[in-house]
Amino acid sequence: MSDVDAPIWLTAEALGHLQEELDRLTNGDASESEDAARIIELRGIIRRARVGSMPDDGLVEPGMRVTVAFDGDDTPETFLLGARALLGPVGDLSVYSPESPLGQAIAGTHPGDRVEYRTPSGAAVGVTIIAAVPHT
Repeated sequence: MSDVDAPIWLTAEALGHLQEELDRLTNGDASESEDAARIIELRGIIRRARVGSMPDDGLVEPGMRVTVAFDGDDTPETFLLGARALLGPVGDLSVYSPESPLGQAIAGTHPGDRVEYRTPSGAAVGVTIIAAVPHT
């Protein structure tokens, strides 16, 4: 299954917000190219949306609450991997985009895996996956 066809797990509330945004844009003047691009994006997200909890297979992927240990830091960090707009309320947890250097490095890994990634400044950072569970 390609990323284009992969399900996007959402809460019912998050799906409702996306549908409301789509309704607002399609009932207005969508002649602006930015609005037209957002309409296409929203339709794709809604088409792939699955309401409920994603499978708990331990795989690091968007929608997961991930705990990692950065090399040289004794304090683990927990964050959500995904887009804040798609995840719904997240409280005070940090959210990392799957397209960020860290997100790209950890996607597809499992607890116990260690990866390295480059920051925008070029520094190499090592990180070990401690846990990955679905965000609820």
